[in-house]
Amino acid sequence: MRPISTDEILTRDEYERRRPDMRRRVMALKSRRRVPLGDHATLHFETGDTMLYQVHEMLRAEDSWRRPGAVEDEFAAYNPLIPAGGALSATLMIGYETPEERAHHLSELVGIDRHVWLVVGDTPRLLAQFDSAQASPTRISSVQYLRWPIDEERAPVLAADGAVVRVVLDHPHYSAQAVLSEETRRELAGDLN
Repeated sequence: MRPISTDEILTRDEYERRRPDMRRRVMALKSRRRVPLGDHATLHFETGDTMLYQVHEMLRAEDSWRRPGAVEDEFAAYNPLIPAGGALSATLMIGYETPEERAHHLSELVGIDRHVWLVVGDTPRLLAQFDSAQASPTRISSVQYLRWPIDEERAPVLAADGAVVRVVLDHPHYSAQAVLSEETRRELAGDLN
């Protein structure tokens, strides 16, 4: 997939007119690409359409369409999350009810970057590559950006109808796994084209 470019960015007025339809379409797309991991984590596999929507939503929330450099700032934040180069890209969201509970658990989850795996069929499990900006030695962010480069061994397995694809989180303080639905597997296989 290619990065978002300036010619795809709508004006504020045009976005407001088209937003309800775009929102419905993107929410349906996101639902096919969402993978719950236990009670407190959800993986959202990203695509160019989800990131284009996110850029528009950020411009809208900050009312920054006219601010010089605003669009480029959003591109810098969200273009790296678009799957590219034979890789899958995802946002891992970690959520707890209260700020105190969230702070406690996020400090316990330091090192999560060594504990999130993608298992494609019978191939060896593949460790996610995390964006290091979302972690510190004492705490992690509740939003993590990660990628899995899909090699020549895994790509045809991921593309095969009925292939079992799992995400495994095996941190000592939080463990969960999920088998991707066939609909989600098909979505992800399309990301590699």
